[in-house]
Amino acid sequence: MIDRKKVPSGTTARRAIVMGGGLSGMFAAAALRGTVHEILVIENDELPDGPLPRKGLPQAGHIHLLWSGGVHAAEALMPGITDCWLAAGARRIPIPTGMVALSGQGWFRRWRKETHFLIACSRDLLDSVVRTRVLADHGVKVLPHTRAVGLVGDAARVFGVRVRDADGREQVLEADFVVDASGRGSRAPRFLEELGVAGPEEHTLDLGLVYASRLFRAPEGAETFPVVNVQADPRASRPGQGAAILPIEGNRWLVTAAGTRGGEPTDRSEDFVEFTRRLRHPLVGELIAHLEPLSGVTISRSTRNRRRYFEKIRQWPERFVVVGDAVAGFNPIYGHGMSVAAQGAVALRSMAEDHGITSSGLARRVQRAIARPVSGAWNLALGQDVFYPGAEGATPNAADRLVARYVDHLLRTSCGSFTMTKEFTDVSSLERPATHLLRPRALLAAALGPQHPPLTGPPLTQQERDVVSADRARHTAK
Repeated sequence: MIDRKKVPSGTTARRAIVMGGGLSGMFAAAALRGTVHEILVIENDELPDGPLPRKGLPQAGHIHLLWSGGVHAAEALMPGITDCWLAAGARRIPIPTGMVALSGQGWFRRWRKETHFLIACSRDLLDSVVRTRVLADHGVKVLPHTRAVGLVGDAARVFGVRVRDADGREQVLEADFVVDASGRGSRAPRFLEELGVAGPEEHTLDLGLVYASRLFRAPEGAETFPVVNVQADPRASRPGQGAAILPIEGNRWLVTAAGTRGGEPTDRSEDFVEFTRRLRHPLVGELIAHLEPLSGVTISRSTRNRRRYFEKIRQWPERFVVVGDAVAGFNPIYGHGMSVAAQGAVALRSMAEDHGITSSGLARRVQRAIARPVSGAWNLALGQDVFYPGAEGATPNAADRLVARYVDHLLRTSCGSFTMTKEFTDVSSLERPATHLLRPRALLAAALGPQHPPLTGPPLTQQERDVVSADRARHTAK
C-alpha cells in the first residue's frame, strides 16, 4: 500500500504514469510508490491473472535468468519478493555450486562455497509474482487495451500522455511524472522529436541470433539438479552455438538452444536434440535425449543488442524517464536484461524519494543514473558478441582484441581458481562494475593464474549422473 506519510510534504505530485505493464513497468511502479498518490500503468494488452503467457512477451518461452545483482535490486524495491518467488515454485540456485558450465576457456569448477546465486523459474511465474505484489497496492491501477500514442508537453517538460483505447478513442491523461517502460518496441525517440527534442544516438549489434526452446519433464529425483550451460566460444571463428538447461517449477526443464548467423537452430521438434548434441560438448543433448517433451519448439529472432543513449541528450524534458529494454536490449544469452531493469528502478526510487519527482533536473539525473548499469551490461555483451562471424553493426578493433585476451585469461583462471571465480562472477552477476576486475585482489588472482588443472569433462556429481542414468533405464524399459 502507498504510505501517504511518505509522499514528500508540500509536493503537488498526484499521479505518475508508467507506459508498459511488463516486468520493467512493474519495477518502475514499485519504485514510484510512496512518491505519488496514484500510479496508472498503461498496457496494450490484458495482463494475465497468474503465471500465464502474456501476449506482449513472445520471448517468455525461453530461459530467463535473474542473477543475484538483480535479485538484490528487486528486494530493495519490494522487500520479501524472493520468498514470494520461492513460495510460488521458483528455485534459488547457488553459484558456482549449482551450475555445470562450459565456458569458452573450459569447464568451470563447482566450488563448495557459494559466492552468488540466481532465481530459476519460468518468466511467466517470475512476472506474475512481481505483478501480484505491485498491483496489491490500491494506488496502482492498470489501464488495459490502452496504447500510448504520444507525450503531452514540450521540450522543457512532459505533462502527460495521449492514449488510444481499443475502440480508437483518444484522450489525454495528465501526470506529474511519466515513465516509458514499453520495452524494445518503445517509441520514445519519436515521441521526443514530436516535443522538439532531438532523438538519442543509437547503436546496434546484430548477430542474427536465433533462440529455440522446449519444455521437458524433469527426471525423477532431479529436484536439486544444477543449471547446465554449454556456451559458445566467441573467438572460434565460426557461428556461435550453445544450449542451456534451467530447472523450473512444475518438475520441468526449460531447454534453450541458440545459434548466431549461419548456425541457427530450427523450429522442428525432430531437430532439437540433435542440435544440442552437435555443440562443443554434447552434454545438454545427452541429458535430454530420453526425456518426455512437454511442448513444441518456440523460436525467437528478436535478439539484437541495441542501446539508445538518452542520457546524452542535452535538452532533456523534466518529469520523463525511459527505463528497461526501452533504453537497451541485450543478447539474451547473458541474462542481464531483467537485472538491469531492476537496478534502474532502484536508481529512480532513490532519487525520487530524496528529492521528490517534481524537483527540477530530477529526470535528467535519473536518466544518467540508469545509464550506469546499462553501460556495464552493454560492455559485457559487446565485448564478446563483436567477435562472432557475421556480426552486423561493429567490428573488433585493437582495443577490443586486447580486452578480449585479458577476459579469456580471466576465464581460464576462473576455471581453476576460486578467488578468480568470485571476482569474475561479481561482475557477470551485475553485483559489481567491470572496474572491480582491476582491484588488487583480482589482479593478483589473474597474475597467479589457475591453481588447479583444467577439468576434462562436465563436473556432474555421481548422484546427478545416477538420476539421469536411472531415468534413461526407465525410458528404455518401456
